[in-house]
Amino acid sequence: MHSSDARVLRGAAIPTGLAGAAAIAVGLLVAGAQGAFGAALGTLVALAFFSVSVVAVSYASKISPQAMFAAAVFSYITKIFVMFGLIAVFRDATAWEPKVFAYTVIVLTIVWVVAEIRTTTRTRTPYVDAPEEPAGRASAEAMSGPAIDRSP
Repeated sequence: MHSSDARVLRGAAIPTGLAGAAAIAVGLLVAGAQGAFGAALGTLVALAFFSVSVVAVSYASKISPQAMFAAAVFSYITKIFVMFGLIAVFRDATAWEPKVFAYTVIVLTIVWVVAEIRTTTRTRTPYVDAPEEPAGRASAEAMSGPAIDRSP
């Protein structure tokens, strides 16, 4: 993982984790143990889903811009299907409060996106590579010495 990607991941995951801890406390106050469990599951889902996207796109960026785009799209589509599957499987679950779970995922999604934007805008990431010296010119200078010593 590139250092700037790791910085973005940390910059978004830490605030989201802290907001998740607050959501667990609120869930406990609002709906008791079931609310806290729902908020904890919502926190895990939000952190896992967003972290997978950052890691997938970061890995794909080493291959090509097209692979990076494909990784972003396919990770998004996969997360949508996984979320639909989770909703279908746990539709009648009574172990947690579903409203607390849903609100936690929504709030943590907003926290993640805002934190990611904040981290990205404050990070100095070069977007243009420095031009490389042409191979012919560099080898000619190496053989004849610095250009300053040569006469015109």
